[in-house]
Amino acid sequence: MKTPTTVSCPTCEKLVVWSSASAFRPFCSERCKLIDLGEWAAEEKRIPGPELPPAANNEDDY
Repeated sequence: MKTPTTVSCPTCEKLVVWSSASAFRPFCSERCKLIDLGEWAAEEKRIPGPELPPAANNEDDY
């Protein structure tokens, strides 16, 4: 029998079994999922890359 795949919750690092029974995977709970979402929304987390020039944020170009 295969050992189930487990991952660490990105928020609290609790082990989570990666299966359809884990509704919030890779998170251990809805709470951890919402904490992570809040961190992205508050721009506490970001994908690394070069800084964009200020003109790149102009919405008038659309």
